[in-house]
Amino acid sequence: MNEEQQWQALVSRDASMDKRFVYGVLTTGIYCRPSCASRKPLRKNVRFYADATEAEQDGLRPCKRCRPDADCPDEVMKNRIHNLCRYIQAHAADKLTLASLGAKAHMSPEHLQRRFKDVVGVSPAQYQQACRLRTLKRGLRDGDRITDAIYEAGFGSSSRVYEQAATRIGMTPGEYRAGGQGVDISWACCETPLGRLMMAATDRGLCSVKLGDDEADLLMQLRAEYPQAVVTAMPKTGQEPLRDWMNALTAYLEDGRQAPALPMDIRGTAFQMKVWEYLCRIPAGELRSYAEVAHAIGRSKAVRAVASACAANRVALVIPCHRVIRGDGGMGGYRWGVERKRALIESERVARASDRRELAAAKRK
Repeated sequence: MNEEQQWQALVSRDASMDKRFVYGVLTTGIYCRPSCASRKPLRKNVRFYADATEAEQDGLRPCKRCRPDADCPDEVMKNRIHNLCRYIQAHAADKLTLASLGAKAHMSPEHLQRRFKDVVGVSPAQYQQACRLRTLKRGLRDGDRITDAIYEAGFGSSSRVYEQAATRIGMTPGEYRAGGQGVDISWACCETPLGRLMMAATDRGLCSVKLGDDEADLLMQLRAEYPQAVVTAMPKTGQEPLRDWMNALTAYLEDGRQAPALPMDIRGTAFQMKVWEYLCRIPAGELRSYAEVAHAIGRSKAVRAVASACAANRVALVIPCHRVIRGDGGMGGYRWGVERKRALIESERVARASDRRELAAAKRK
């Protein structure tokens, strides 16, 4: 089509041309579909583009009325977002605003925020924060001074780091730098219907909950996770919270009802934390597929990444990754054994059915 034909399609609001081209209005900085019901612009202010990507590369923003960006090819958009991710990684220590990132990607701030979350699963700000934390952890592992590592990673103050330490690092920067040195971890082990249950905690909360057959093997795994920490068995007195948590999880394994919400001291990426937070909201007795979890957190195509996040879960039962199965109904993997996963699912199913029968009987009375 030549520009005169495109102009006539715009004037007549020809919807059949919507996927053939878009037009931009230079005075407003907006681009639209040919059929858009907005006020007709002056011809001298109009420029025509093959698609939304080309218009945005020219610095235009999509019209909120006709949403011409909805036809932007997925692969093209993914490539643009992935390129922006690499830019954020390289400049994570800098002050990056949504406006500056939008200009870099030739997208409006609002459009970038929406598209970035669609592709990556988190906002640009959350992604930058995760990049900074990776840089911080690398610096601490390399032996940098704590203050130097904090500011080298781009954090403006140490207080921001310590606020996030429990959920993103799992310990304070100093403790992490020392490989857990000086961190006291208490553990306890007991027999359950699913074998040995080992629970370990710092003063912030649970850092490990494992299921296995052999206590010595479970303890060896715990020490490998925290090689420099002071790992000791729970004393007979003075550890009432850990003892109470152990009793609560043991009771859950016996009756199959909802496991209690217990404090945790865990490490994870921004994506893993998002998956784990969602898993904790799945009611006992209900199941989700890996694809359903990916869709629920806004990452429909990240099915394998969801499976990896489930496999990285170190606190069995408290984060109920056993409630996630394959889309075809298969069990999928489970860090503590597929047979245990099957038993947990069946126990919760039976308990849920029992509760429903009791509720129905109560209503009849």
